[in-house]
Amino acid sequence: MSTRRFHNVKDEDEEYHKVRRKTENEETHIYLLKSRGQHLLMNPRVLNSIVQKSNILPTDTVLEIGPGTGNLTLKLLEVAQKVIAIEIDKRMIEILHKRVSERGLQDRLTVICQDALKTEFPQFDLMVANIPYGISSPLVAKLVFGKNSYRSGTLLLQKEFARRLLANPGESEFNRLAVNVKLVADVEFVMNVSKKNFLPCPKVDSSVVKIHPKAEIPEVDYKEWCAFTRTCFTKKNKTLGAIFKHKRMLVELMKLQETKGDEENNTLYSDYHVNDTEDKDGLSNEDNVNFSSDVVKDLNLFRDIINDILRSGGFEDKRPSKLSHEELLDLLSLFNRARIHFHGQVKLMESDAELASAFCPL
Repeated sequence: MSTRRFHNVKDEDEEYHKVRRKTENEETHIYLLKSRGQHLLMNPRVLNSIVQKSNILPTDTVLEIGPGTGNLTLKLLEVAQKVIAIEIDKRMIEILHKRVSERGLQDRLTVICQDALKTEFPQFDLMVANIPYGISSPLVAKLVFGKNSYRSGTLLLQKEFARRLLANPGESEFNRLAVNVKLVADVEFVMNVSKKNFLPCPKVDSSVVKIHPKAEIPEVDYKEWCAFTRTCFTKKNKTLGAIFKHKRMLVELMKLQETKGDEENNTLYSDYHVNDTEDKDGLSNEDNVNFSSDVVKDLNLFRDIINDILRSGGFEDKRPSKLSHEELLDLLSLFNRARIHFHGQVKLMESDAELASAFCPL
């Protein structure tokens, strides 16, 4: 058993150096662009681990984003029924087709030459990909909030990005990214990957995470939720009472209610001016906000409404960075029931329904 394991490691090392030398030779004809996040994962042991952790069935269709020259693609084709690869670089696609054809696997590979963020994903069972760092956030959002149903996504991401994605309430790295993604999906840590396993070598290490869509998703309009969390997490470690006392935020939120066309509150809030100068905390200076006397009255009334909402739910002294999804959903529900919304395109409900019935696609 030990001898077999030794030979497997030795064979993988020989394969690793062989593939690396071949790729380095091909680089005389293809220039890898770090600006596009073109870092090829070379180590077969890491590639095999990613495929194994993905739990791919022989009947599965796997979607791969940014396959590059096909190091991961070839491993996926060994176990999946079909691989759909989305790659925008035609030079990479040429090498990919060549390598797949050499293995006689071309009938099980479909390559889409388009921008992954701009094209509609085809139907797939799993996503397995080495994600270019520059598109990590929008691609994860497109996966978890998109129209496709899928079983899981195994993604190789920048280590710091993965840590933020994995963060939980109360942890220092808990952030709006984790709040939005974990509303609809569970995120599992798989393993860390050293930067030395890539060609060319990036400046930072990477991590593999696995994303599982939740069986039950809260009934909330995503655009409304996204705008709400953006407001709350502007200063995530301040209390909600302090966040919602800031004049500029109140004015913008108050004006938004009018632009939504609420027939029961048709007051115009256009008689004000906000200077965009920011103070050292990144918030607009209170002294730079000028109002007419009528707007001051409306603003004070609106502030009282906000304070009443926060107090009624016991949120005034709580900090966004420590709130669970259930607490954030409760707070958003309190705002919506008071006819206060955070996104201009959210439609007012005819009944007292707390939230809209479904997520909007990104």
